[in-house]
Amino acid sequence: MARKSLGLLGAILAIALLLSACGGGQPTETGVQPDQQAGADLYQKNCAVCHGKDARGMPSLGKNLASSEFVKSQSDQDILAFIKQGRPANDPENTTGVPMPARGGNSGLTDNQILAIIQYLHSLAE
Repeated sequence: MARKSLGLLGAILAIALLLSACGGGQPTETGVQPDQQAGADLYQKNCAVCHGKDARGMPSLGKNLASSEFVKSQSDQDILAFIKQGRPANDPENTTGVPMPARGGNSGLTDNQILAIIQYLHSLAE
């Protein structure tokens, strides 16, 4: 009986350690959930220059993504395809006159990294 109790206690302890190592689903110092933190970090490194640190856009550069109807209305796969392709300055739907380079100008961004950015943007939706 004591062996079963020790085994159960060990399993509970292992689960508790795993949860604490993963952050237990608690927001980080930035207020972002741990699974969104990677997307937030990638956004800051790859998108914030044009779209602003808070994703609210930069005058004459990048659109506000936090309240973007495009981000709200498109599927993740459609947004992924858009980011992978980019948008030239002469595209009729480009209202800034500034091209958005494919993959935000970082050809090394993987599809999974872009999807993490998209999930982060969804977390900002106003």
